[in-house]
Amino acid sequence: MLILLLAAAASLNVSPGAGNNKFDATFDAPLGEKIVATSSSVGCSVAWDEKSGTASGSCSVPLTSVMVDNEPTKTEHFQQWATNKKVDAAACSLEARFEALKLEGPLSAAPAKLTGDAAFRVCGKRRIDGGRETVSGTALRLPDGRIRVRARVERFNRDRYRIGPKYTEGWLSRVQQLAPVVAEEGSIDISVFVKPDETKAASRQ
Repeated sequence: MLILLLAAAASLNVSPGAGNNKFDATFDAPLGEKIVATSSSVGCSVAWDEKSGTASGSCSVPLTSVMVDNEPTKTEHFQQWATNKKVDAAACSLEARFEALKLEGPLSAAPAKLTGDAAFRVCGKRRIDGGRETVSGTALRLPDGRIRVRARVERFNRDRYRIGPKYTEGWLSRVQQLAPVVAEEGSIDISVFVKPDETKAASRQ
């Protein structure tokens, strides 16, 4: 029954409190250092169109849930870079909104390719050129009815979202500008388990 509901469901979700969903952003500077920002608090709300094989919706990650190299100091610096020290980190999130991500093939036990674009925001800041990020990945249906989605964004440029020391006030940020210790361009990987919205699923029974 759960699998039948999932196949027909128009409303799907990813619970940020599940603990088994993952966000990783990796920035590797050739003349600096490699850093990895990680969170397991990914939340998503997705509308699935079975007829067209497309998904639309949004995902978000609270800024304060993101740890950088599991080090409190680096994590605090990242929060300052993301907020530009103008807003409270607790009020910020990393967001992605997408329309008609296309699944190239049936949703089954075999991975199907997922492609499309997404509009990102970091603490409310859009990309300065108004552009969107290219998303690629796979989706497959597990035996218990959940959908496992693995998505990747290549060449994510943090400077386009004004994330960094040159946008952040304070003496520390000015010192950090003296050397390219953190790459401006990196990649984002998201791995989530999607399931039918419980309220919607219950109404279909």
